Amino acid sequence: MVTIEGVRLTARDLTFAYRRGAPVVLDRLNLECEPGSVTVLTGPSGAGKSTLLYLLALLLPASQGSVEWDGRSVESLPDGERSRLRAAHSGFVFQDAMLDPSRTVVDNVLESALFAGIDPQTARQRADELLAEFGISHRGDHRPGEISGGQAQRVALCRALVTNPDVVFGDEPTGNLDADSARIVWDALIRHAACGATVVVATHDESLAQAADHTIVIDLPDDGNDSIHGDGVVVTNGVGVGNGAGERP
Repeated sequence: MVTIEGVRLTARDLTFAYRRGAPVVLDRLNLECEPGSVTVLTGPSGAGKSTLLYLLALLLPASQGSVEWDGRSVESLPDGERSRLRAAHSGFVFQDAMLDPSRTVVDNVLESALFAGIDPQTARQRADELLAEFGISHRGDHRPGEISGGQAQRVALCRALVTNPDVVFGDEPTGNLDADSARIVWDALIRHAACGATVVVATHDESLAQAADHTIVIDLPDDGNDSIHGDGVVVTNGVGVGNGAGERP
């Protein structure tokens, strides 16, 4: 089994709005995601799960507050440095696979290894291993339009894992899949966490939340506003974090 360092992800008073003067989506939110575990972000539609995931993954800049990777504040780094951090340390699985239709399956998998600067021969060997592990090695020379949705999501998972990343983010990675394909994706994320990685998944699937090491429920506030406040986070399954108004049972 490969040993992975993992990244401790921390949000401190994290606040986000899409533009100045727009309604606040997340307000003074505090949480921590631990290495070697799967943390699920769940809650109703519109609560800000995907937004929070994109903030933690450095795909969106915070309006206020901080995002820390292993204690280092990273939310205000220049775009180039944020991109290098993502390429070197993280993988991302999107709900809709997000494959390049003009490239073959194996080239799509190798894309993240290219950005991470991994030796091409090493990357190709790892890609072939992952495609075989997920039962799609026979599709390596096909284009995304020539494979099923379940196979496409497995390709996206291979792309996220090919660099053996310290942290993997998943935005509804099983949302469009049948039960068998969803189990393949979920089991792979659990195995990656068991190697030491930090895995953070946004999902509506309650069964996945129950199977996670830690669950963070982002709840809509009762004050009639559209923003999620620091006290709009319910923490369960023993994750040791607080929020703006103290941890709620």
